[in-house]
Amino acid sequence: MMPLRTVILLTLLAVAAACATNPVTGRRELSFMSEAQEISIANESEPQIKAEMGVYNDPELQRYVSEIGWRMAKISERAHLPWRFTVVDVPVVNAFAVPGGAIYITRGIMPFLDSEAELAGVLGHEIGHVTARHSAQQYTRQVSGLVGLTALSIVVPAARPFGDLSAQALGVLFMKYGREDELQSDELGARYESRLGWDPAGVPAFLSTLGRLDEAAGDRRGIPGWLSTHPDPLSRVNEIQPIVQQLKAGGQFSTNREAFLARIDGIVFGDNPEQGIARGSAFLHPVLRFRIDFPTGWEIQNSPQQVVAKAPGADIFMLLQLVKQPRGRNIEEIALNSMGDAGFRPVQGGRTTINGLDAFVGVYQGQIDGLGAVATRAAHIAHNKNVFIVAGLVSQRVFEQADGAFSTSIRSFRPLSAAEAEEIRPNRIDFYVVRAGDTWASIAERGGGAIKPATLAVMNGAAPESAPQVGARIKIVVGG
Repeated sequence: MMPLRTVILLTLLAVAAACATNPVTGRRELSFMSEAQEISIANESEPQIKAEMGVYNDPELQRYVSEIGWRMAKISERAHLPWRFTVVDVPVVNAFAVPGGAIYITRGIMPFLDSEAELAGVLGHEIGHVTARHSAQQYTRQVSGLVGLTALSIVVPAARPFGDLSAQALGVLFMKYGREDELQSDELGARYESRLGWDPAGVPAFLSTLGRLDEAAGDRRGIPGWLSTHPDPLSRVNEIQPIVQQLKAGGQFSTNREAFLARIDGIVFGDNPEQGIARGSAFLHPVLRFRIDFPTGWEIQNSPQQVVAKAPGADIFMLLQLVKQPRGRNIEEIALNSMGDAGFRPVQGGRTTINGLDAFVGVYQGQIDGLGAVATRAAHIAHNKNVFIVAGLVSQRVFEQADGAFSTSIRSFRPLSAAEAEEIRPNRIDFYVVRAGDTWASIAERGGGAIKPATLAVMNGAAPESAPQVGARIKIVVGG
């Protein structure tokens, strides 16, 4: 047996080897992730994140965001990292950082910012999470129970039928930082942008706006929003104000508001038709040329890999996705192979047509993490050289009650004509000068009702109960 003194010495050596100097604080801290590992995480997760969320198709906006991010990253404590900045094509309001220098900002957050200084503040905040090694520290705290990407709570689920349903529905799971980490990143973001001439008041400004967004007003489809991953933004406004005042003392700073607004003029708001679009209970995909109607009142979550619809207040789901690399000589063989690969056994089924499309509809049983024994009515439908799977999923004990809704929805799947597909256009950001007598409700309605009045007010930096300022040029959403 190894002597106790030797064990203690080896333990201390291991801990010492696992310590690293925090680039921001200069303090030594326990860390089981080297900088090379951080960079590896960023490189490995990038293609998965882009596949899951999509990259917003606006090269000029991508260059604009990257240039701002790069300028701040290069004056940070970790300028040598291989920094990259990407606007991902999802409608939720969020931004997040992956260790190693990969920063992602959602298309959905852009309309809720009001100036270049606010955008720089958001990017600087996320840069701060990387430079201060917050995610690496989180890994160290959780390493005993988690491994790989799961340790960082950045999980991109595989796009296969009936994987982990909760993860599929969310698309990506994000780390929730602690208050101390958030405050430090707020300060770092303000310092980075002020050193480059942007007004550091952009940080409390965007915190105030995002703090007003509650879950009901925001769009929660696809991935968690800012409020679930960056806690207590309103309570942090007062904390950052003294630092902002100190940074602004004796200096001249710019917001570059007009330059920013010009960049977001016409940006897509809500779902992007290129990835399919929800209109009420219907889901339409003008590129793949189909439409399906989910049960009325169900919440629809869309990602580039999968669409999930969920009944309100119940664990009853419907899923829609492409069958990757279908195997079989006909639609029946493809269906049985697909479901078998997912671990489901057939109970009954038969070949049919759905609105003129070759299909196989069957009932299957299997197991799903978090739901246990489940039954599903699944249709495999051939359309435009693709095979789609549309499936209703629920616990076996309540399958009979839910099956009628599943069948109705499956039977609604139909092709879109070229003319119908052409008519599907996204909601976009436009601008409007407020007139006497206008209210947030009347302005929202003027744009086709594509945004809630309360959300429109918050988008323009106003409280929902306030009145819009006559003569002000504001952002609006114009319906497609």
